Amino acid sequence: MNNKKVIIIGCGNVGMSYAYALLNQRTYVNELALIDLNKERVEGEVMDLNHCLAFSPSKMKIKVGDYTDCKDANLIVIAAGVNQAPGETRLGLLQRNAKIFKSIVKEVMNNEFNGVFLIATNPVDIMTYLTQKYSGLPRFKVIGSGTTLDTARLKFLIADKVKVSPSNVHGYVIGEHGDSEFIPWSNVNIALQPITDFITQKDMDKIAEEVKTAAYKIINAKGATYYGIGMCLVRITNAILGDENTVMVISTYDETNDVYIGLPSVINKNGAERKIHFNLNTEEAAKLNNSINILKSAIKELEGK
Repeated sequence: MNNKKVIIIGCGNVGMSYAYALLNQRTYVNELALIDLNKERVEGEVMDLNHCLAFSPSKMKIKVGDYTDCKDANLIVIAAGVNQAPGETRLGLLQRNAKIFKSIVKEVMNNEFNGVFLIATNPVDIMTYLTQKYSGLPRFKVIGSGTTLDTARLKFLIADKVKVSPSNVHGYVIGEHGDSEFIPWSNVNIALQPITDFITQKDMDKIAEEVKTAAYKIINAKGATYYGIGMCLVRITNAILGDENTVMVISTYDETNDVYIGLPSVINKNGAERKIHFNLNTEEAAKLNNSINILKSAIKELEGK
């Protein structure tokens, strides 16, 4: 088996939920390095994770890392940055996290990294955009978690309502991972039957609202969200390291509008191989354009400062 090396930068709740989820599943990762400003915490986390290996289905070397580890890494997952405060929008995090990312990406690229970046820090679409700009890597090699978690929430809620497995619910949340995200219901189905055969418009509206507000509710209740995104990052990691050509809704580059945004994309060892295009009705197309414009405005405001 070829060595598959992953580096996590940022060992807070999200980074460590991802690391722990890696240990609890069969993955392609056989070397894991952790980097964080808090060196003492990283040392403790590495010890704690290593003590799980006797019971883990995956065999891997886990160590305290530094930026020299980036040279031969397949994948770098950035979960660094300040947390979203109660009542704060994801876009409200932008100014604070942009500065952090500029220094991180500079250090990574100074060590000749040529793998795939996977970004988890919010606002994830803009942080992914900035990572590509700061790194200069090809756009397909820089991706974000996008609306993967929102889509997982959607599938859970529909499955719970209809009493089927979430894996049999086919549909996506697309757009900004934030307040302008939306569900193109015209493309949602279960076993090729349109979703309207199973639930009412009122049900759809309620589910859409629950998906959109889930993060805020979790943050208000426990301070942050991290288990769900940890699992999503593992799934994306396996799609990349396993060269799976799996379709997921990640934050990917939109050439027409010069933004990163959540759209269904084929993921393999190169990152985002290509986008999957599907038809939107007039209302859905307007919602996607609104999401794009919000992201473009935020980027313009940031770059103007």
